[in-house]
Amino acid sequence: MKLSERLAQAAKDTSGAPLITNGETAVPALVTEAPPEKGRLSSLDHHSEALEGLKARVRAAVVKEMGPKLATGAVDEGDLRLRLERHLAEEMKGSSVTVGPREKAAFFQEMLADMLGWGPLEMLMEDPDVTEIMCNAHDEIWIEREGKLARTSIRFSGLDSYRQVIDRMLAVAGRRVDDASPMADGRLKDGSRINAIIPPLVVGEPVLTIRRFPEMPYTVLDLIRMESISQDAAVFLSAAVKGKLNVLISGGTGTGKTTLLNVLSNYIPDTDRVVTVEDAAELKLEQPHVVRLESRPANIEGVGQVSIRDLVKNALRMRPDRIVIGEVRGAEALDMLQAMNTGHEGSLTTVHANSARDALARLETMVLFSGLDLPLQAVREQIASALDIVIQLDRRSDGGRSIVAIAEIQGREGDVITMQDVFKRAGDGPLIATGLRPKVAEKLAERGAPLEAAIFRGSGNGNGRQQ
Repeated sequence: MKLSERLAQAAKDTSGAPLITNGETAVPALVTEAPPEKGRLSSLDHHSEALEGLKARVRAAVVKEMGPKLATGAVDEGDLRLRLERHLAEEMKGSSVTVGPREKAAFFQEMLADMLGWGPLEMLMEDPDVTEIMCNAHDEIWIEREGKLARTSIRFSGLDSYRQVIDRMLAVAGRRVDDASPMADGRLKDGSRINAIIPPLVVGEPVLTIRRFPEMPYTVLDLIRMESISQDAAVFLSAAVKGKLNVLISGGTGTGKTTLLNVLSNYIPDTDRVVTVEDAAELKLEQPHVVRLESRPANIEGVGQVSIRDLVKNALRMRPDRIVIGEVRGAEALDMLQAMNTGHEGSLTTVHANSARDALARLETMVLFSGLDLPLQAVREQIASALDIVIQLDRRSDGGRSIVAIAEIQGREGDVITMQDVFKRAGDGPLIATGLRPKVAEKLAERGAPLEAAIFRGSGNGNGRQQ
């Protein structure tokens, strides 16, 4: 049984606080507003001065005894429990506060979770509906559930325990934060992506952000069910990937770019050798022949960095049939475009931008800052000849993520890259065909991925049937 499960079991008779403070009901929180029985210690009442003082003294004694082992998680749970019991007994000798058997059991479970696991975040980390955890301070924790933000009633017992969990998470990810390197990104064993930043780069307390991903990756059927994509658009994009078109996915933060990239990547045939390049490995491709590359930041001495651009260059020497780049945000954009133009068709990547046109402008800027003195006209020629499709994502008013446009790159007219929308969404309405048949349809037919003309006829339901 996991720490959080044991904690929930120990607390189930006393905890009545909802996880979400905006009226929604979820798993019990570690903070409860119910007052403790007079003269007794309630392990779930984090506002109790007696509890906080006792926990602080026990924690300090154990931390002093065990040292850095706690930060790395290289601690035996049984040994830690014995030390907690011993120090609690010593602290209770001179205390007027009494602790009953049930309170003591819950106290140990909570301390174990706090010092050995992820502390009060354990419950959130195991909730499959929580997609983002944002800790702005030890006593201010927000989550994202179904696209909506809500503040929780969960809190750490203090700044020290909060910082220890941050250090432990980063240690698992092979990262650390300190005065010399006050911010870090990393990936946990379950695939969750973490970011930590500490003062003086952030005002107040350290901030920890955790982006979580479903254990079972989303499929295109899931996206259709959530109205993120229409049936016709899904058919078109599956053919685009199978037919080796080069695809750019564009959108703002948290719009589902990585999710869509993962869904589309799984249309790559099993016969292809795929090389993925990411800052933190998040993609879950199911093909049998996948090589996953992950960048590395510089060490404490400022050396040893391996950038996305370094990995893209190396990927080209690995005989890839397809290259999938988690996100382009710098000079690697030039190497990606050159790869697309030199036989590595069918590549996919994402970029942060608010529209398809903005996405192309961002690529231009990245290439121009790549260190090569290229004229703007040459850069636009590279982009126009390399990319086939741009998919634009956005958030709906209800918090859901959706494709708002699928545009085809048609070439250049003078200095302007020409585009046309193949599918488009109006507001929160359905994603429908614009009625224009894309030029790439002929290319797809030649490559064994033909498309019926019906899917490009404008309709009101996105499945190629007139209403």
